Amino acid sequence: MIIIAILGTLLVLLFTGVPIFAGLTLYGGALLLITQGNFGSVADIIFHEVNRYLLVAIPLFAFMANIMIRGRVVDDLYDAAYTFTRHLPGGLAVATILACTVFAAISGSSVATAMTIGAVAIPQMLRFGYDERLAYGVVAAGGTLGILIPPSGPMILYGVTTDTSIGGLFMAGVVPGATLAGIFILWAVIRTAMSGKMTRERMARPAEMAAALRKSFWAILMPVFVLGGMYAGIFTATEAAAAGAWLALAITVVVYRSIGLRDIWNSAADAARMSGMLFMILAGATVFSHVLTKMRVPQQLVETLVAADMGALGFVLVMMAMILILGMFLESVAIILITAPVILPAMIHLGIDPIWYGVLLVVNLEMAMITPPVGMNLFTLKAITGAPMGRIAAGSAPYVVLMLITLGLLVAVPQIALWLPSKLF
Repeated sequence: MIIIAILGTLLVLLFTGVPIFAGLTLYGGALLLITQGNFGSVADIIFHEVNRYLLVAIPLFAFMANIMIRGRVVDDLYDAAYTFTRHLPGGLAVATILACTVFAAISGSSVATAMTIGAVAIPQMLRFGYDERLAYGVVAAGGTLGILIPPSGPMILYGVTTDTSIGGLFMAGVVPGATLAGIFILWAVIRTAMSGKMTRERMARPAEMAAALRKSFWAILMPVFVLGGMYAGIFTATEAAAAGAWLALAITVVVYRSIGLRDIWNSAADAARMSGMLFMILAGATVFSHVLTKMRVPQQLVETLVAADMGALGFVLVMMAMILILGMFLESVAIILITAPVILPAMIHLGIDPIWYGVLLVVNLEMAMITPPVGMNLFTLKAITGAPMGRIAAGSAPYVVLMLITLGLLVAVPQIALWLPSKLF
């Protein structure tokens, strides 16, 4: 089948170490030259795809996250989480997952969540005698929540690529994200209790809890402000990103007084670099998807699926298995931009809800973040701790199983993802 040959050749090209944006652009351009004898209006195609108002949300959310990280707001967030959980078996591990959950709703980035929370939490857990594999696994898995709990960069890219409501996708990620965090917490408690290293302290008094909430108020306010504004219909996704960026500046400059002009400049530069990388990959994927459309590959895929009569469930299961394999070798952004335009006509034909599929996709991509050999969160933890990659991967392995169970639950019960957006939109 032509689609297998084309994607297989692309994967071989990417495995040689060619940058993803270059591989997509050059391969797409070569196919375009072969099929129609010229490059056509490639510049117009790229400009039309990248010149979208919704994409402005990506650099704005990235800027907001960088400001909050440099402002050291996360320290109070972690301390508050531990105050509430220190009496539980594995209280530090539970606090780490809770801090990851809240910070995920600030940063929208798995790597940023793992790096920021990991730098605070891992030394603490090791100091209190936690098994190092448990410490690494908790942070690696908790960090993956960054792309499921809104705001989420991959969800924005998927929404733009498939013309799916960004607000709907954000809301659809809330309940699955909270569910997955709850499953992680349950496992961390059981795992710590089984190890015999309880590390429990007395339960915090109400006055201590109130003081912890006061200290972490601004960190908790950020996701409430951004998501609450979207819930209430005050903000679109892009406007929420801009409002969140301004609030982050107000918190860190006026309240915490923890950043200066140089920090703001560096935060903007980091956000620009990350966004530029994403937009370059998006440009290359646009060329590639355009030539696939010219070659009628999506239409052929629909015809093949109709002939196979596998139905919507069969199609989703096949795609999840394929993305799980791709996630072991490719970055999340590349997987979204390569697969989404190709399968969209098939999804429409089979009546698959694009919001539901988007959540399944992101949960699958979360597994890719902690699955060797290209698990970005694994590399992040190695950079923080210097620990052997095998030990970090071993600590993360149980959480891959927990994500697979959650993925199966979402496939079996779509309303876990669709209930909240159906009520709000």
